[in-house]
Amino acid sequence: MANVVIVGAQWGDEGKGKVVDIYTEYAEDVVRYQGGNNAGHTLVVGNEKTVLHLIPSGILHEGKRCIIGNGVVLDPKVFLHEIEGLKKKGYLQDDSQLVVDGNVHIIMPYHKAIDIAREKQSGERKIGTTGRGIGPTYEDKIGRRGIRLIDLVKPQTFARKLKEFLPEKNFLLEKLLGEPPMDEAAILEEYGAYARELAKYLGHASTLLNQSIEAGRNILFEGAQGSLLDVDHGTYPYVTSSSTIAGGACTGTGVGPRFIDEVIGISKAYVTRVGEGPFPTELDNEMGEHLRQAGQEFGATTGRPRRTGWFDAVALREAVRTNSMSGLAITKMDVLNDLETIKICTAYSYRGEMLDYFPQDFDVLKECKPVYEEMEGWMTSLAGAKTVEELPEKARIYLKKLEQVTGCPVALVSIGPRRDQTIQVRNPFG
Repeated sequence: MANVVIVGAQWGDEGKGKVVDIYTEYAEDVVRYQGGNNAGHTLVVGNEKTVLHLIPSGILHEGKRCIIGNGVVLDPKVFLHEIEGLKKKGYLQDDSQLVVDGNVHIIMPYHKAIDIAREKQSGERKIGTTGRGIGPTYEDKIGRRGIRLIDLVKPQTFARKLKEFLPEKNFLLEKLLGEPPMDEAAILEEYGAYARELAKYLGHASTLLNQSIEAGRNILFEGAQGSLLDVDHGTYPYVTSSSTIAGGACTGTGVGPRFIDEVIGISKAYVTRVGEGPFPTELDNEMGEHLRQAGQEFGATTGRPRRTGWFDAVALREAVRTNSMSGLAITKMDVLNDLETIKICTAYSYRGEMLDYFPQDFDVLKECKPVYEEMEGWMTSLAGAKTVEELPEKARIYLKKLEQVTGCPVALVSIGPRRDQTIQVRNPFG
Protein backbone atom coordinates (compact mmCIF):
# COMPACT_ATOMS: atom_id res chain seq x y z
CA MET A 1 0.00 0.00 0.00
CA ALA A 2 1.27 3.48 -0.89
CA ASN A 3 -0.20 6.97 -0.93
CA VAL A 4 1.50 9.30 -3.39
CA VAL A 5 1.06 13.06 -3.81
CA ILE A 6 1.70 14.63 -7.20
CA VAL A 7 2.61 18.33 -7.16
CA GLY A 8 3.74 20.86 -9.70
CA ALA A 9 7.32 21.88 -8.91
CA GLN A 10 7.30 25.13 -10.91
CA TRP A 11 4.58 27.67 -11.83
CA GLY A 12 2.11 25.08 -13.11
CA ASP A 13 1.62 23.53 -16.56
CA GLU A 14 4.44 21.04 -15.89
CA GLY A 15 2.66 18.03 -17.41
CA LYS A 16 0.99 16.72 -14.26
CA GLY A 17 -1.92 15.29 -16.23
CA LYS A 18 0.25 12.81 -18.08
CA VAL A 19 2.19 11.79 -14.97
CA VAL A 20 -1.02 11.28 -12.99
CA ASP A 21 -2.35 9.23 -15.90
CA ILE A 22 0.78 7.03 -15.80
CA TYR A 23 0.68 6.52 -12.02
CA THR A 24 -3.08 5.89 -11.98
CA GLU A 25 -2.31 2.41 -13.29
CA TYR A 26 -1.02 1.55 -9.80
CA ALA A 27 -3.72 3.33 -7.73
CA GLU A 28 -7.26 2.38 -6.82
CA ASP A 29 -8.33 5.91 -5.86
CA VAL A 30 -7.30 9.19 -7.53
CA VAL A 31 -8.22 12.39 -5.68
CA ARG A 32 -7.99 16.06 -6.65
CA TYR A 33 -7.34 18.15 -3.56
CA GLN A 34 -7.27 21.89 -4.47
CA GLY A 35 -7.89 24.52 -7.11
CA GLY A 36 -10.69 24.80 -9.63
CA ASN A 37 -11.21 24.96 -13.35
CA ASN A 38 -8.44 27.56 -13.62
CA ALA A 39 -6.19 24.54 -14.12
CA GLY A 40 -6.16 22.24 -17.14
CA HIS A 41 -4.61 18.83 -17.66
CA THR A 42 -3.98 17.67 -21.22
CA LEU A 43 -3.75 13.91 -21.75
CA VAL A 44 -2.94 12.02 -24.94
CA VAL A 45 -4.15 8.41 -25.10
CA GLY A 46 -3.26 6.86 -28.45
CA ASN A 47 -3.99 9.67 -30.86
CA GLU A 48 -6.85 11.11 -28.79
CA LYS A 49 -6.32 14.28 -26.74
CA THR A 50 -8.47 14.96 -23.68
CA VAL A 51 -8.37 18.18 -21.65
CA LEU A 52 -9.69 17.99 -18.08
CA HIS A 53 -10.15 20.96 -15.75
CA LEU A 54 -11.81 19.49 -12.66
CA ILE A 55 -12.19 15.73 -12.89
CA PRO A 56 -9.06 13.76 -11.90
CA SER A 57 -7.06 12.40 -14.82
CA GLY A 58 -7.60 8.88 -13.50
CA ILE A 59 -11.09 8.94 -14.98
CA LEU A 60 -9.56 7.72 -18.27
CA HIS A 61 -8.80 4.38 -16.56
CA GLU A 62 -11.60 1.86 -16.20
CA GLY A 63 -12.41 0.80 -12.64
CA LYS A 64 -10.59 3.64 -10.87
CA ARG A 65 -12.51 5.70 -8.33
CA CYS A 66 -11.99 9.44 -8.78
CA ILE A 67 -12.71 11.82 -5.92
CA ILE A 68 -12.90 15.62 -5.82
CA GLY A 69 -11.82 16.65 -2.33
CA ASN A 70 -13.14 19.40 -0.10
CA GLY A 71 -10.21 21.70 -0.98
CA VAL A 72 -11.48 22.15 -4.55
CA VAL A 73 -13.83 24.93 -5.70
CA LEU A 74 -16.28 23.68 -8.30
CA ASP A 75 -18.06 25.36 -11.20
CA PRO A 76 -21.13 23.15 -11.75
CA LYS A 77 -21.55 24.12 -15.39
CA VAL A 78 -17.94 23.27 -16.25
CA PHE A 79 -18.06 20.06 -14.21
CA LEU A 80 -21.23 18.76 -15.87
CA HIS A 81 -19.95 19.73 -19.31
CA GLU A 82 -16.77 17.76 -18.59
CA ILE A 83 -18.83 14.72 -17.58
CA GLU A 84 -20.85 14.98 -20.78
CA GLY A 85 -17.69 15.08 -22.89
CA LEU A 86 -16.19 12.08 -21.11
CA LYS A 87 -19.36 10.02 -21.52
CA LYS A 88 -19.45 10.80 -25.24
CA LYS A 89 -15.92 9.40 -25.52
CA GLY A 90 -16.95 6.22 -23.71
CA TYR A 91 -15.54 7.07 -20.27
CA LEU A 92 -17.39 7.32 -16.94
CA GLN A 93 -20.07 4.79 -17.85
CA ASP A 94 -20.52 4.08 -14.14
CA ASP A 95 -21.41 7.23 -12.15
CA SER A 96 -20.20 5.62 -8.92
CA GLN A 97 -16.68 5.99 -10.33
CA LEU A 98 -16.83 9.73 -9.52
CA VAL A 99 -17.39 11.27 -6.05
CA VAL A 100 -17.52 14.94 -5.07
CA ASP A 101 -17.09 15.90 -1.42
CA GLY A 102 -20.05 17.75 0.07
CA ASN A 103 -17.75 20.44 1.49
CA VAL A 104 -16.58 21.52 -1.97
CA HIS A 105 -17.37 25.22 -2.39
CA ILE A 106 -19.43 26.22 -5.40
CA ILE A 107 -18.31 28.91 -7.84
CA MET A 108 -21.29 31.22 -8.30
CA PRO A 109 -21.87 33.57 -11.25
CA TYR A 110 -21.13 36.60 -9.08
CA HIS A 111 -17.69 35.16 -8.28
CA LYS A 112 -16.81 35.12 -11.97
CA ALA A 113 -18.22 38.61 -12.56
CA ILE A 114 -16.23 40.04 -9.63
CA ASP A 115 -13.05 38.26 -10.74
CA ILE A 116 -13.23 39.67 -14.27
CA ALA A 117 -14.22 43.18 -13.16
CA ARG A 118 -11.42 43.43 -10.59
CA GLU A 119 -8.83 42.34 -13.10
CA LYS A 120 -10.12 44.87 -15.61
CA GLN A 121 -9.89 47.68 -13.06
CA SER A 122 -6.38 46.69 -11.93
CA GLY A 123 -4.73 47.75 -15.18
CA GLU A 124 -0.97 47.32 -14.97
CA ARG A 125 -1.30 45.86 -11.46
CA LYS A 126 -3.36 42.90 -12.68
CA ILE A 127 -2.52 39.44 -11.36
CA GLY A 128 -3.27 37.60 -14.60
CA THR A 129 -6.14 35.46 -13.32
CA THR A 130 -8.15 33.23 -15.64
CA GLY A 131 -11.37 35.04 -14.70
CA ARG A 132 -12.99 31.77 -13.60
CA GLY A 133 -14.03 33.10 -10.18
CA ILE A 134 -11.56 30.96 -8.25
CA GLY A 135 -10.12 33.66 -5.99
CA PRO A 136 -13.47 35.23 -5.01
CA THR A 137 -14.84 31.76 -4.20
CA TYR A 138 -11.93 31.03 -1.86
CA GLU A 139 -12.43 34.49 -0.32
CA ASP A 140 -16.00 33.61 0.54
CA LYS A 141 -14.91 30.22 1.87
CA ILE A 142 -12.46 31.85 4.29
CA GLY A 143 -14.98 34.61 5.09
CA ARG A 144 -17.63 31.98 5.92
CA ARG A 145 -19.92 33.29 3.17
CA GLY A 146 -19.53 30.30 0.87
CA ILE A 147 -22.10 27.95 -0.61
CA ARG A 148 -21.00 24.32 -0.49
CA LEU A 149 -22.28 21.41 -2.53
CA ILE A 150 -24.05 20.11 0.58
CA ASP A 151 -25.92 23.47 0.68
CA LEU A 152 -26.64 23.54 -3.03
CA VAL A 153 -28.41 20.17 -3.09
CA LYS A 154 -30.85 21.32 -0.37
CA PRO A 155 -33.18 23.80 -2.12
CA GLN A 156 -34.28 25.68 1.00
CA THR A 157 -30.76 26.05 2.34
CA PHE A 158 -29.48 27.22 -1.03
CA ALA A 159 -32.28 29.76 -1.42
CA ARG A 160 -31.71 31.11 2.10
CA LYS A 161 -27.96 31.51 1.65
CA LEU A 162 -28.29 33.10 -1.79
CA LYS A 163 -30.81 35.62 -0.44
CA GLU A 164 -28.41 36.42 2.41
CA PHE A 165 -25.21 36.76 0.34
CA LEU A 166 -26.35 38.21 -3.00
CA PRO A 167 -27.19 41.79 -1.86
CA GLU A 168 -23.57 42.32 -0.75
CA LYS A 169 -22.26 40.94 -4.06
CA ASN A 170 -24.61 43.13 -6.09
CA PHE A 171 -23.57 46.19 -4.07
CA LEU A 172 -19.93 45.41 -4.82
CA LEU A 173 -20.63 44.80 -8.52
CA GLU A 174 -22.72 47.96 -9.02
CA LYS A 175 -21.23 50.56 -6.66
CA LEU A 176 -17.53 49.68 -6.75
CA LEU A 177 -16.90 47.72 -9.94
CA GLY A 178 -19.46 49.36 -12.25
CA GLU A 179 -21.03 46.08 -13.38
CA PRO A 180 -24.71 45.07 -13.63
CA PRO A 181 -26.25 43.23 -10.67
CA MET A 182 -27.09 39.51 -10.64
CA ASP A 183 -30.70 38.27 -10.71
CA GLU A 184 -31.56 36.06 -7.72
CA ALA A 185 -34.39 34.16 -9.43
CA ALA A 186 -32.26 33.35 -12.47
CA ILE A 187 -29.44 32.00 -10.28
CA LEU A 188 -31.89 29.89 -8.26
CA GLU A 189 -33.30 28.35 -11.41
CA GLU A 190 -29.95 27.68 -13.11
CA TYR A 191 -28.14 26.35 -10.06
CA GLY A 192 -31.17 24.41 -8.86
CA ALA A 193 -30.98 22.44 -12.12
CA TYR A 194 -27.27 21.84 -11.57
CA ALA A 195 -27.97 20.60 -8.04
CA ARG A 196 -30.29 17.87 -9.29
CA GLU A 197 -27.53 16.57 -11.57
CA LEU A 198 -24.76 16.90 -8.99
CA ALA A 199 -26.60 15.08 -6.19
CA LYS A 200 -25.72 11.65 -7.59
CA TYR A 201 -21.99 12.36 -7.13
CA LEU A 202 -22.21 13.63 -3.53
CA GLY A 203 -19.98 11.84 -1.01
CA HIS A 204 -17.51 12.30 1.86
CA ALA A 205 -13.91 12.20 0.67
CA SER A 206 -12.26 11.91 4.08
CA THR A 207 -14.32 8.88 5.08
CA LEU A 208 -13.88 7.11 1.74
CA LEU A 209 -10.13 7.73 1.56
CA ASN A 210 -9.43 6.68 5.13
CA GLN A 211 -11.44 3.52 4.53
CA SER A 212 -9.23 2.90 1.50
CA ILE A 213 -6.11 3.37 3.62
CA GLU A 214 -7.41 0.87 6.18
CA ALA A 215 -8.12 -1.58 3.35
CA GLY A 216 -4.58 -1.20 1.95
CA ARG A 217 -5.63 0.46 -1.31
CA ASN A 218 -3.19 2.71 -3.21
CA ILE A 219 -4.18 6.38 -3.42
CA LEU A 220 -2.89 9.03 -5.81
CA PHE A 221 -3.37 12.65 -4.74
CA GLU A 222 -3.52 15.01 -7.72
CA GLY A 223 -2.62 18.68 -7.32
CA ALA A 224 -3.25 21.56 -9.69
CA GLN A 225 -1.12 24.60 -10.59
CA GLY A 226 2.43 24.64 -9.17
CA SER A 227 4.31 25.03 -5.90
CA LEU A 228 5.48 28.56 -6.78
CA LEU A 229 1.83 29.60 -7.08
CA ASP A 230 0.99 28.46 -3.54
CA VAL A 231 -0.93 31.18 -1.68
CA ASP A 232 1.46 30.93 1.30
CA HIS A 233 4.76 29.84 -0.25
CA GLY A 234 4.59 31.18 -3.80
CA THR A 235 5.46 34.49 -5.47
CA TYR A 236 2.75 36.42 -3.62
CA PRO A 237 0.62 38.26 -4.72
CA TYR A 238 1.10 36.62 -8.13
CA VAL A 239 -0.22 33.28 -6.90
CA THR A 240 -3.35 31.19 -6.98
CA SER A 241 -5.78 31.14 -4.04
CA SER A 242 -5.18 27.65 -2.63
CA SER A 243 -2.46 25.49 -1.08
CA THR A 244 -0.77 23.91 -4.08
CA ILE A 245 2.05 22.24 -2.14
CA ALA A 246 1.87 18.68 -0.80
CA GLY A 247 0.46 19.80 2.55
CA GLY A 248 -2.67 20.85 0.68
CA ALA A 249 -3.37 17.18 -0.01
CA CYS A 250 -4.08 16.70 3.69
CA THR A 251 -6.24 19.77 4.26
CA GLY A 252 -7.98 19.30 0.91
CA THR A 253 -9.06 15.69 1.51
CA GLY A 254 -9.15 15.00 5.23
CA VAL A 255 -6.28 12.50 5.12
CA GLY A 256 -3.65 13.02 7.81
CA PRO A 257 0.05 13.59 6.95
CA ARG A 258 1.08 10.33 8.64
CA PHE A 259 -0.45 8.47 5.68
CA ILE A 260 1.49 10.24 2.90
CA ASP A 261 4.31 7.98 1.68
CA GLU A 262 5.78 9.77 -1.37
CA VAL A 263 5.73 13.24 -2.92
CA ILE A 264 6.62 13.40 -6.61
CA GLY A 265 7.26 16.87 -8.05
CA ILE A 266 6.63 17.44 -11.74
CA SER A 267 9.06 19.75 -13.54
CA LYS A 268 9.66 20.56 -17.16
CA ALA A 269 13.22 20.30 -18.45
CA TYR A 270 12.89 24.10 -18.81
CA VAL A 271 10.38 26.48 -17.16
CA THR A 272 7.12 28.19 -18.13
CA ARG A 273 4.80 30.62 -16.43
CA VAL A 274 1.32 31.97 -17.27
CA GLY A 275 0.12 35.33 -16.03
CA GLU A 276 2.01 38.09 -14.30
CA GLY A 277 4.74 37.91 -11.67
CA PRO A 278 8.52 37.54 -11.39
CA PHE A 279 10.27 34.96 -13.57
CA PRO A 280 14.07 35.22 -13.20
CA THR A 281 15.02 32.91 -16.11
CA GLU A 282 12.42 34.22 -18.57
CA LEU A 283 13.58 34.33 -22.20
CA ASP A 284 11.81 37.18 -23.95
CA ASN A 285 13.70 36.49 -27.17
CA GLU A 286 14.07 34.09 -30.08
CA MET A 287 15.08 31.19 -27.82
CA GLY A 288 12.01 31.77 -25.65
CA GLU A 289 9.80 31.66 -28.73
CA HIS A 290 11.53 28.47 -29.88
CA LEU A 291 10.70 26.78 -26.55
CA ARG A 292 7.12 28.06 -26.76
CA GLN A 293 6.54 26.66 -30.25
CA ALA A 294 8.49 23.42 -29.79
CA GLY A 295 6.74 22.73 -26.49
CA GLN A 296 3.32 23.99 -27.66
CA GLU A 297 3.25 26.25 -24.64
CA PHE A 298 -0.28 27.57 -24.74
CA GLY A 299 -2.66 27.28 -21.78
CA ALA A 300 -5.00 24.28 -21.73
CA THR A 301 -7.62 26.42 -19.97
CA THR A 302 -7.20 29.84 -21.62
CA GLY A 303 -5.09 29.25 -24.74
CA ARG A 304 -2.78 32.05 -23.55
CA PRO A 305 0.86 31.78 -24.67
CA ARG A 306 3.07 30.79 -21.76
CA ARG A 307 6.21 32.68 -20.81
CA THR A 308 9.26 30.45 -21.22
CA GLY A 309 12.73 30.25 -19.73
CA TRP A 310 15.68 28.04 -18.80
CA PHE A 311 15.50 25.53 -15.94
CA ASP A 312 15.64 27.35 -12.59
CA ALA A 313 17.31 25.17 -9.95
CA VAL A 314 17.01 27.89 -7.28
CA ALA A 315 13.21 27.92 -7.58
CA LEU A 316 13.12 24.13 -7.83
CA ARG A 317 15.07 23.74 -4.60
CA GLU A 318 12.43 25.88 -2.90
CA ALA A 319 9.76 23.47 -4.16
CA VAL A 320 11.75 20.42 -3.05
CA ARG A 321 11.94 21.85 0.46
CA THR A 322 8.34 23.05 0.89
CA ASN A 323 6.95 19.78 -0.46
CA SER A 324 9.47 17.38 1.08
CA MET A 325 9.80 15.83 -2.38
CA SER A 326 11.01 12.27 -2.67
CA GLY A 327 11.34 12.30 -6.45
CA LEU A 328 11.21 14.42 -9.61
CA ALA A 329 9.33 13.68 -12.80
CA ILE A 330 11.06 15.57 -15.63
CA THR A 331 8.76 16.29 -18.56
CA LYS A 332 9.23 17.62 -22.10
CA MET A 333 12.87 16.54 -22.39
CA ASP A 334 12.23 16.15 -26.13
CA VAL A 335 11.58 19.90 -26.51
CA LEU A 336 15.34 20.44 -26.01
CA ASN A 337 16.37 17.92 -28.68
CA ASP A 338 17.59 20.47 -31.24
CA LEU A 339 19.56 22.77 -28.94
CA GLU A 340 23.35 22.90 -29.13
CA THR A 341 23.59 24.57 -25.72
CA ILE A 342 21.25 24.30 -22.74
CA LYS A 343 21.44 26.55 -19.68
CA ILE A 344 20.60 25.84 -16.05
CA CYS A 345 20.19 28.63 -13.50
CA THR A 346 22.04 27.56 -10.34
CA ALA A 347 22.04 30.87 -8.42
CA TYR A 348 20.75 34.45 -8.57
CA SER A 349 22.70 37.69 -8.66
CA TYR A 350 21.13 40.50 -6.64
CA ARG A 351 22.90 43.86 -6.58
CA GLY A 352 26.27 42.16 -6.78
CA GLU A 353 25.44 39.51 -4.17
CA MET A 354 25.12 35.82 -5.06
CA LEU A 355 21.97 34.13 -3.75
CA ASP A 356 21.53 30.37 -3.71
CA TYR A 357 18.04 30.58 -2.20
CA PHE A 358 14.64 31.78 -3.44
CA PRO A 359 13.91 35.24 -1.90
CA GLN A 360 10.59 35.74 -0.12
CA ASP A 361 10.75 39.50 -0.71
CA PHE A 362 8.97 40.23 -4.00
CA ASP A 363 11.00 43.40 -4.56
CA VAL A 364 14.24 41.43 -4.23
CA LEU A 365 13.08 38.58 -6.44
CA LYS A 366 12.05 40.80 -9.34
CA GLU A 367 15.59 42.27 -9.40
CA CYS A 368 17.34 38.89 -9.33
CA LYS A 369 19.36 37.94 -12.41
CA PRO A 370 20.03 34.29 -13.22
CA VAL A 371 23.52 32.83 -12.92
CA TYR A 372 23.83 30.06 -15.50
CA GLU A 373 25.80 26.90 -16.06
CA GLU A 374 25.93 25.79 -19.68
CA MET A 375 25.44 22.20 -20.80
CA GLU A 376 26.00 20.64 -24.21
CA GLY A 377 22.77 19.59 -25.93
CA TRP A 378 22.30 16.06 -27.27
CA MET A 379 21.14 17.22 -30.74
CA THR A 380 19.19 14.05 -31.53
CA SER A 381 15.77 12.52 -31.00
CA LEU A 382 14.97 10.71 -27.76
CA ALA A 383 12.27 8.62 -29.43
CA GLY A 384 12.34 4.93 -28.71
CA ALA A 385 14.27 5.11 -25.44
CA LYS A 386 12.69 2.86 -22.80
CA THR A 387 15.30 3.29 -20.07
CA VAL A 388 17.60 6.10 -18.96
CA GLU A 389 20.55 4.02 -20.21
CA GLU A 390 19.11 4.17 -23.73
CA LEU A 391 19.08 7.99 -23.75
CA PRO A 392 21.96 9.84 -25.47
CA GLU A 393 24.91 10.37 -23.13
CA LYS A 394 24.49 14.16 -23.01
CA ALA A 395 20.79 13.77 -22.10
CA ARG A 396 21.82 11.48 -19.23
CA ILE A 397 24.41 14.06 -18.12
CA TYR A 398 21.71 16.74 -18.16
CA LEU A 399 19.43 14.64 -15.94
CA LYS A 400 22.28 13.93 -13.52
CA LYS A 401 22.97 17.66 -13.35
CA LEU A 402 19.33 18.37 -12.51
CA GLU A 403 19.51 15.86 -9.67
CA GLN A 404 22.72 17.46 -8.42
CA VAL A 405 21.51 21.08 -8.45
CA THR A 406 18.06 20.34 -7.00
CA GLY A 407 19.03 17.71 -4.44
CA CYS A 408 16.22 15.44 -5.55
CA PRO A 409 16.46 12.15 -7.51
CA VAL A 410 14.70 11.71 -10.84
CA ALA A 411 11.86 9.18 -10.67
CA LEU A 412 10.38 9.58 -14.18
CA VAL A 413 11.34 11.12 -17.52
CA SER A 414 8.81 12.08 -20.20
CA ILE A 415 10.17 12.23 -23.76
CA GLY A 416 6.88 12.88 -25.57
CA PRO A 417 3.16 13.45 -24.96
CA ARG A 418 1.98 9.83 -25.25
CA ARG A 419 1.80 7.29 -22.42
CA ASP A 420 4.40 5.07 -24.12
CA GLN A 421 6.88 7.97 -24.34
CA THR A 422 7.76 7.67 -20.67
CA ILE A 423 10.75 6.28 -18.79
CA GLN A 424 10.08 5.16 -15.23
CA VAL A 425 13.28 5.29 -13.22
CA ARG A 426 11.58 4.41 -9.94
CA ASN A 427 7.92 3.64 -9.28
CA PRO A 428 6.76 5.45 -6.10
CA PHE A 429 4.10 2.79 -5.64
CA GLY A 430 6.86 0.19 -5.42
